Amino acid sequence: MPHSVDPYDALPPVPAFTLRSDDIADGKTLDVAQCSAIFGRPGEDRSPHLEWSGYPSGTRSFAVTCFDPDALTVSGFWHWAAYDIPASVNGLAAGAGDADGSSLPAGARTLTNDAGRRGFLGAAPAPGEEPHRYMFVVHALGVPALDDVTTTASPAWLGFRLVSHGLARARLTPVFGIPAGSD
Repeated sequence: MPHSVDPYDALPPVPAFTLRSDDIADGKTLDVAQCSAIFGRPGEDRSPHLEWSGYPSGTRSFAVTCFDPDALTVSGFWHWAAYDIPASVNGLAAGAGDADGSSLPAGARTLTNDAGRRGFLGAAPAPGEEPHRYMFVVHALGVPALDDVTTTASPAWLGFRLVSHGLARARLTPVFGIPAGSD
């Protein structure tokens, strides 16, 4: 099944800014470091390095999300959601999405992903599926903190607040798939 729907197209438009990474790139296959060992496959569940620039001058905080719109569910799959990243921060080191959040900047918070785990969960599509897209997005926000988003909230609730307070968005979309017969 072709993956033509882009969930960000359904959101109100906002300006774009620049996002780069030493680990991922648009349309390129994720490295095993950004894959998950959740089903006994090789993987490190290590969030990629991300660095951003060119965001609006009114930015007061950032959020970083990773979403797979191609997961075989009606709601996609949230792999990572971190927010309340201070406006003085313009990047995250590889591994910043660790489970305890200790590698995130002071004040930043993280939500439980759709696997029920804190932090970044790497790619893990079923063998034989068309490669999935992993949308790494940095959201520039006009508020210093999302006080109404508790760490028990869902990434979907965070998404509502990102739209409400979003000034601009930057993204990279690498892909990953496992050939049929690789189980």
